[in-house]
Amino acid sequence: MTDLVMVASGRDADVFALDAQRVLRRYRDGGDVAAEASMMAHVGALGFPVPRVYSAEGGDLVLERLTGPTMLQALGTGEITTSAAAEQPAGLLSRLHALPPRIPGGPGAHPVHLDLHPANIMLEARGPVVIDWRNSREGRPEFDVAVSALILAQVAVDPARAEAALAAEFLTAFLNIVGAVPPDALDHAVRFRRADPNLTTREIDLLGEAVVLLG
Repeated sequence: MTDLVMVASGRDADVFALDAQRVLRRYRDGGDVAAEASMMAHVGALGFPVPRVYSAEGGDLVLERLTGPTMLQALGTGEITTSAAAEQPAGLLSRLHALPPRIPGGPGAHPVHLDLHPANIMLEARGPVVIDWRNSREGRPEFDVAVSALILAQVAVDPARAEAALAAEFLTAFLNIVGAVPPDALDHAVRFRRADPNLTTREIDLLGEAVVLLG
């Protein structure tokens, strides 16, 4: 791997360029990407915008190489307004939840992303493309929306984050589209986020303030 060029690094994975068309997303803790790849292939085959999956083995995913900025980057440079940007994740979540489940389940089971926010939306020439599907599974749409809202709220209430004010503005616009977050879905989202091993102690401590903001 020493001859590969790292093009991005997240909380639990690094992304390396393989060539002009492909990247390698490698999870540092290894694990098994089969479920993630299966969900991406499932929703992608139904027309949902995801990177093409070339291969999946162990903790490695070989994916389509995207070239556009993230929505977060575009918001930071003023390439897109907050109100226009907020329509995209709201619409993407609605589209995703309208799809049939990968594995048939009980009532209310639909594909859910559980990490959909501006840093995980790439603005490509073909339109927005959703990345980072590690948390994806079948679940209830309102839970997925609650997780997205809670992630935004956690940033909005953190004065140490340079993008706090932007997150608060984005959250307001997002909630104006999706509506208020149901209390039971928010409770579920808090438990889900609290159990996330990638969150810092500070982020966990801010969950209470984030819930107040959403209330």
